[in-house]
Amino acid sequence: MPTFNAADGTELGYTLVGEGAPLVCIPGGMQDSLYFEDLGGLAAHRQLVLFDLRGTGRSAVPDDPSSYRCDRLIGDLEALREHLGLDQLDLLAHSGGTNLAQRYLEDHADRVGKLALITPSAMAAGIDVPGEIRAEIAALRSHEPWYAEASTALKALMAGEATADTMNAIAPFSYGRWDATTQAHHAAQAGHRNTAAFATFVSEGAFDPPATRAALSTFPNPVLVLAGEYDLNSPPQAVAELADLFPDPRYVVQPGAGHYPWLDNPAGFVATLTAFLDAGR
Repeated sequence: MPTFNAADGTELGYTLVGEGAPLVCIPGGMQDSLYFEDLGGLAAHRQLVLFDLRGTGRSAVPDDPSSYRCDRLIGDLEALREHLGLDQLDLLAHSGGTNLAQRYLEDHADRVGKLALITPSAMAAGIDVPGEIRAEIAALRSHEPWYAEASTALKALMAGEATADTMNAIAPFSYGRWDATTQAHHAAQAGHRNTAAFATFVSEGAFDPPATRAALSTFPNPVLVLAGEYDLNSPPQAVAELADLFPDPRYVVQPGAGHYPWLDNPAGFVATLTAFLDAGR
Protein backbone atom coordinates (compact mmCIF):
# COMPACT_ATOMS: atom_id res chain seq x y z
CA MET A 1 0.00 0.00 0.00
CA PRO A 2 1.58 3.33 -1.03
CA THR A 3 1.73 6.02 1.63
CA PHE A 4 3.07 9.54 2.10
CA ASN A 5 3.14 12.07 4.92
CA ALA A 6 0.97 15.15 5.30
CA ALA A 7 2.54 18.42 6.42
CA ASP A 8 1.75 17.59 10.06
CA GLY A 9 3.35 14.16 9.77
CA THR A 10 0.12 12.14 9.51
CA GLU A 11 0.68 9.10 7.30
CA LEU A 12 -1.84 9.02 4.46
CA GLY A 13 -2.56 6.16 2.10
CA TYR A 14 -4.14 5.43 -1.23
CA THR A 15 -4.79 2.52 -3.57
CA LEU A 16 -3.97 2.32 -7.27
CA VAL A 17 -6.52 0.54 -9.45
CA GLY A 18 -6.15 0.11 -13.20
CA GLU A 19 -3.70 1.59 -15.66
CA GLY A 20 -3.38 4.77 -17.67
CA ALA A 21 -3.24 8.45 -16.81
CA PRO A 22 -3.88 9.02 -13.08
CA LEU A 23 -7.30 10.13 -11.89
CA VAL A 24 -7.29 11.13 -8.22
CA CYS A 25 -10.55 10.10 -6.53
CA ILE A 26 -11.85 11.66 -3.30
CA PRO A 27 -14.51 9.67 -1.43
CA GLY A 28 -17.38 11.24 0.46
CA GLY A 29 -18.64 11.20 4.02
CA MET A 30 -15.22 10.70 5.69
CA GLN A 31 -15.31 7.05 4.73
CA ASP A 32 -12.54 5.09 3.10
CA SER A 33 -12.33 4.75 -0.65
CA LEU A 34 -13.10 1.02 -0.90
CA TYR A 35 -16.70 1.69 -1.91
CA PHE A 36 -15.48 3.13 -5.21
CA GLU A 37 -14.34 -0.38 -6.27
CA ASP A 38 -13.30 0.19 -9.91
CA LEU A 39 -15.94 2.89 -10.54
CA GLY A 40 -18.02 0.68 -12.78
CA GLY A 41 -15.10 -0.24 -15.01
CA LEU A 42 -13.53 3.21 -15.31
CA ALA A 43 -10.26 1.63 -14.16
CA ALA A 44 -9.99 0.02 -17.60
CA HIS A 45 -9.45 3.52 -19.00
CA ARG A 46 -7.62 5.43 -16.25
CA GLN A 47 -5.47 4.60 -13.26
CA LEU A 48 -7.64 5.39 -10.26
CA VAL A 49 -5.79 6.89 -7.30
CA LEU A 50 -8.26 6.07 -4.52
CA PHE A 51 -7.36 8.45 -1.70
CA ASP A 52 -8.23 7.67 1.91
CA LEU A 53 -8.68 10.90 3.85
CA ARG A 54 -6.98 11.05 7.24
CA GLY A 55 -8.62 8.88 9.86
CA THR A 56 -10.16 6.54 7.28
CA GLY A 57 -9.10 3.29 5.63
CA ARG A 58 -5.36 3.12 5.01
CA SER A 59 -4.67 6.59 6.44
CA ALA A 60 -3.65 7.18 10.04
CA VAL A 61 -5.69 8.91 12.71
CA PRO A 62 -4.17 12.38 13.22
CA ASP A 63 -2.91 13.64 16.57
CA ASP A 64 -5.12 16.71 16.18
CA PRO A 65 -8.80 15.76 15.63
CA SER A 66 -9.61 19.31 14.50
CA SER A 67 -7.54 18.61 11.37
CA TYR A 68 -10.52 16.65 9.99
CA ARG A 69 -12.22 19.95 9.13
CA CYS A 70 -12.78 20.31 5.39
CA ASP A 71 -10.67 23.42 4.90
CA ARG A 72 -7.78 21.83 6.78
CA LEU A 73 -7.74 18.84 4.43
CA ILE A 74 -6.77 21.02 1.46
CA GLY A 75 -3.12 20.57 2.40
CA ASP A 76 -3.49 16.78 2.37
CA LEU A 77 -4.72 16.81 -1.21
CA GLU A 78 -1.90 19.13 -2.22
CA ALA A 79 0.59 16.83 -0.49
CA LEU A 80 -0.80 13.91 -2.51
CA ARG A 81 -0.32 15.86 -5.74
CA GLU A 82 3.28 16.60 -4.81
CA HIS A 83 3.87 12.98 -3.79
CA LEU A 84 2.55 11.76 -7.14
CA GLY A 85 4.82 14.21 -8.96
CA LEU A 86 1.96 15.67 -11.00
CA ASP A 87 1.93 19.26 -12.17
CA GLN A 88 -1.84 19.00 -12.47
CA LEU A 89 -4.40 16.57 -11.11
CA ASP A 90 -7.32 15.18 -13.02
CA LEU A 91 -9.70 15.02 -10.08
CA LEU A 92 -12.88 13.05 -9.43
CA ALA A 93 -14.77 13.66 -6.20
CA HIS A 94 -17.95 12.10 -4.91
CA SER A 95 -20.66 13.23 -2.50
CA GLY A 96 -19.25 15.05 0.54
CA GLY A 97 -15.74 14.75 -0.86
CA THR A 98 -16.69 17.26 -3.53
CA ASN A 99 -16.64 19.94 -0.83
CA LEU A 100 -12.91 19.36 -0.46
CA ALA A 101 -12.43 19.49 -4.23
CA GLN A 102 -14.30 22.78 -4.37
CA ARG A 103 -12.27 24.30 -1.55
CA TYR A 104 -9.03 23.04 -3.13
CA LEU A 105 -9.78 25.28 -6.12
CA GLU A 106 -9.58 28.35 -3.89
CA ASP A 107 -5.83 27.93 -3.42
CA HIS A 108 -4.78 25.50 -6.13
CA ALA A 109 -6.97 25.99 -9.20
CA ASP A 110 -3.85 25.94 -11.35
CA ARG A 111 -3.10 22.43 -10.11
CA VAL A 112 -6.36 20.93 -11.42
CA GLY A 113 -6.71 19.82 -15.02
CA LYS A 114 -10.14 18.23 -15.39
CA LEU A 115 -12.64 18.14 -12.55
CA ALA A 116 -15.50 15.64 -12.24
CA LEU A 117 -17.99 16.17 -9.41
CA ILE A 118 -20.15 13.07 -9.01
CA THR A 119 -23.50 13.41 -7.20
CA PRO A 120 -21.91 16.31 -5.33
CA SER A 121 -22.63 18.02 -2.07
CA ALA A 122 -23.13 21.77 -2.44
CA MET A 123 -22.44 22.70 1.19
CA ALA A 124 -19.12 24.39 0.43
CA ALA A 125 -20.89 26.69 -2.03
CA GLY A 126 -23.63 27.50 0.47
CA ILE A 127 -26.43 25.81 -1.47
CA ASP A 128 -29.19 24.38 0.71
CA VAL A 129 -31.53 21.55 -0.24
CA PRO A 130 -35.10 22.14 1.02
CA GLY A 131 -36.87 19.15 2.52
CA GLU A 132 -39.66 19.40 -0.02
CA ILE A 133 -37.17 18.83 -2.85
CA ARG A 134 -35.98 15.61 -1.21
CA ALA A 135 -39.61 14.58 -0.72
CA GLU A 136 -40.32 15.12 -4.41
CA ILE A 137 -37.36 12.94 -5.39
CA ALA A 138 -38.43 10.25 -2.92
CA ALA A 139 -41.94 10.21 -4.40
CA LEU A 140 -40.49 9.16 -7.76
CA ARG A 141 -39.84 5.76 -6.17
CA SER A 142 -43.38 5.23 -4.90
CA HIS A 143 -43.85 2.22 -7.18
CA GLU A 144 -41.01 0.29 -5.50
CA PRO A 145 -41.89 -2.60 -3.16
CA TRP A 146 -39.64 -1.18 -0.43
CA TYR A 147 -41.05 2.35 -0.67
CA ALA A 148 -43.54 2.29 2.22
CA GLU A 149 -40.99 1.26 4.84
CA ALA A 150 -38.25 3.49 3.43
CA SER A 151 -40.57 6.49 3.15
CA THR A 152 -41.66 6.14 6.78
CA ALA A 153 -38.01 6.02 7.85
CA LEU A 154 -37.17 9.04 5.69
CA LYS A 155 -39.93 11.09 7.29
CA ALA A 156 -38.62 10.15 10.74
CA LEU A 157 -35.11 11.18 9.72
CA MET A 158 -36.27 14.54 8.37
CA ALA A 159 -38.25 15.13 11.57
CA GLY A 160 -35.18 14.45 13.69
CA GLU A 161 -36.67 11.24 15.06
CA ALA A 162 -34.25 8.75 13.55
CA THR A 163 -33.35 5.51 15.30
CA ALA A 164 -30.41 3.19 14.84
CA ASP A 165 -32.31 1.33 12.10
CA THR A 166 -33.31 4.41 10.13
CA MET A 167 -30.27 4.61 7.85
CA ASN A 168 -30.60 0.96 6.82
CA ALA A 169 -34.31 1.45 6.16
CA ILE A 170 -33.72 4.38 3.81
CA ALA A 171 -30.76 2.76 2.03
CA PRO A 172 -32.78 1.79 -1.08
CA PHE A 173 -33.22 5.50 -1.83
CA SER A 174 -29.45 5.74 -2.42
CA TYR A 175 -29.54 3.47 -5.45
CA GLY A 176 -31.34 3.47 -8.75
CA ARG A 177 -32.20 -0.17 -8.19
CA TRP A 178 -32.29 -2.24 -5.01
CA ASP A 179 -30.97 -5.67 -5.92
CA ALA A 180 -28.30 -8.08 -4.72
CA THR A 181 -25.46 -5.96 -6.11
CA THR A 182 -26.53 -2.70 -4.50
CA GLN A 183 -27.57 -4.40 -1.25
CA ALA A 184 -24.10 -5.93 -1.01
CA HIS A 185 -22.51 -2.54 -1.76
CA HIS A 186 -24.52 -0.95 1.05
CA ALA A 187 -23.71 -3.74 3.50
CA ALA A 188 -19.99 -3.54 2.69
CA GLN A 189 -19.84 0.09 3.82
CA ALA A 190 -20.62 -0.79 7.44
CA GLY A 191 -17.71 0.19 9.68
CA HIS A 192 -15.88 2.10 6.96
CA ARG A 193 -17.02 5.60 7.90
CA ASN A 194 -15.43 7.76 10.59
CA THR A 195 -18.58 9.36 11.98
CA ALA A 196 -16.78 11.55 14.51
CA ALA A 197 -14.45 12.82 11.80
CA PHE A 198 -17.39 13.69 9.56
CA ALA A 199 -18.90 15.84 12.31
CA THR A 200 -15.64 17.82 12.36
CA PHE A 201 -15.39 17.82 8.55
CA VAL A 202 -18.57 19.95 8.37
CA SER A 203 -18.09 21.86 11.64
CA GLU A 204 -18.03 25.63 12.09
CA GLY A 205 -15.34 27.22 9.95
CA ALA A 206 -15.15 24.35 7.48
CA PHE A 207 -16.76 26.33 4.67
CA ASP A 208 -16.47 29.83 3.24
CA PRO A 209 -19.16 29.97 0.53
CA PRO A 210 -18.21 33.41 -0.91
CA ALA A 211 -14.60 32.31 -1.37
CA THR A 212 -15.65 28.98 -2.87
CA ARG A 213 -18.13 30.57 -5.24
CA ALA A 214 -15.49 33.02 -6.41
CA ALA A 215 -13.06 30.16 -7.09
CA LEU A 216 -15.63 28.15 -9.03
CA SER A 217 -16.67 31.16 -11.10
CA THR A 218 -13.14 31.65 -12.43
CA PHE A 219 -12.04 28.03 -12.84
CA PRO A 220 -11.02 27.86 -16.51
CA ASN A 221 -10.66 24.11 -17.10
CA PRO A 222 -13.22 21.44 -18.06
CA VAL A 223 -15.77 20.51 -15.40
CA LEU A 224 -18.26 17.64 -15.37
CA VAL A 225 -21.05 17.84 -12.80
CA LEU A 226 -23.08 14.63 -12.71
CA ALA A 227 -26.35 14.12 -10.85
CA GLY A 228 -28.46 11.01 -10.37
CA GLU A 229 -32.12 11.28 -11.34
CA TYR A 230 -33.24 9.64 -8.09
CA ASP A 231 -30.57 10.99 -5.75
CA LEU A 232 -32.03 12.20 -2.45
CA ASN A 233 -28.65 13.20 -1.07
CA SER A 234 -27.75 15.43 -4.00
CA PRO A 235 -30.97 16.22 -5.88
CA PRO A 236 -30.55 17.30 -9.51
CA GLN A 237 -31.99 20.73 -8.71
CA ALA A 238 -29.21 21.48 -6.21
CA VAL A 239 -26.55 19.92 -8.43
CA ALA A 240 -27.67 22.10 -11.35
CA GLU A 241 -27.38 25.18 -9.13
CA LEU A 242 -23.84 24.14 -8.23
CA ALA A 243 -22.94 23.52 -11.88
CA ASP A 244 -24.14 27.00 -12.80
CA LEU A 245 -21.41 28.50 -10.61
CA PHE A 246 -18.75 27.34 -13.09
CA PRO A 247 -18.07 29.32 -16.28
CA ASP A 248 -18.69 26.46 -18.73
CA PRO A 249 -19.66 23.21 -17.03
CA ARG A 250 -20.94 20.02 -18.54
CA TYR A 251 -24.00 19.14 -16.46
CA VAL A 252 -25.40 15.62 -16.80
CA VAL A 253 -28.30 13.87 -15.10
CA GLN A 254 -27.85 10.11 -15.32
CA PRO A 255 -31.30 8.56 -15.82
CA GLY A 256 -32.41 6.03 -13.25
CA ALA A 257 -29.39 6.63 -11.02
CA GLY A 258 -29.14 7.29 -7.32
CA HIS A 259 -26.15 8.43 -5.28
CA TYR A 260 -23.78 5.82 -6.75
CA PRO A 261 -24.29 6.12 -10.51
CA TRP A 262 -21.41 3.81 -11.41
CA LEU A 263 -23.41 0.95 -9.87
CA ASP A 264 -26.79 1.80 -11.37
CA ASN A 265 -25.57 1.89 -14.97
CA PRO A 266 -21.84 1.12 -15.16
CA ALA A 267 -21.63 1.30 -18.95
CA GLY A 268 -23.45 4.62 -19.11
CA PHE A 269 -21.38 6.11 -16.30
CA VAL A 270 -18.08 5.01 -17.84
CA ALA A 271 -19.12 6.30 -21.27
CA THR A 272 -19.92 9.72 -19.79
CA LEU A 273 -16.68 9.88 -17.82
CA THR A 274 -14.39 8.68 -20.59
CA ALA A 275 -15.93 11.08 -23.10
CA PHE A 276 -15.29 13.92 -20.67
CA LEU A 277 -11.80 12.85 -19.64
CA ASP A 278 -10.63 12.03 -23.16
CA ALA A 279 -11.95 15.20 -24.82
CA GLY A 280 -9.14 17.35 -26.10
CA ARG A 281 -6.43 14.78 -25.37
